[in-house]
Amino acid sequence: MAQAGRRWQRSLFPWLLEFGLTQCKSDPCVFTMTKLVDNVEQRLTLGCYVDDLFMLYSHDEKGSLHDDFVQALTLRWNVEDEGPVSDLLNVDISVDESCVVLKQDKYISHLVATYLPDGVPLTFSKSRTPASESLPQMIEDALASKHLRVTPPDVLSSYQPLVGALLYCSTQTRPDVAFA
Repeated sequence: MAQAGRRWQRSLFPWLLEFGLTQCKSDPCVFTMTKLVDNVEQRLTLGCYVDDLFMLYSHDEKGSLHDDFVQALTLRWNVEDEGPVSDLLNVDISVDESCVVLKQDKYISHLVATYLPDGVPLTFSKSRTPASESLPQMIEDALASKHLRVTPPDVLSSYQPLVGALLYCSTQTRPDVAFA
């Protein structure tokens, strides 16, 4: 059912607010809560994507904010804890000591296999950006031109998904991609 995720959110979001979480203003699918439990500040951050929930928490022992939340959630809905998350939306997630590590190595390898099936061209250099130094002037000339060229649909259909995929990488885990 195409609307199942939205229906789930219409039921879940009010319940989250009633539980005491605060909905993030910049992303309405993210909720946060800070609470003193036995004089210890505990934090819970919850993200909702369609029908999946992703939680970050500072404490997980019995009686903790996380434990109370999971118990209340389980009483309200038939949910299943699938354990520690390892990937979400093409982002690999791991915990290294006290930090969370996000990577998109597999996703980027998939992009290379899809868009460069013969491998990376030898003319590409790792030490410089792939754009020509004359690119700013080329853009200026194109914008000033009175003659607009129409890009063939087959070129657009192969170029646009690649640009979208690179933008996804640059906004998730690889801001350096935005400068390449």
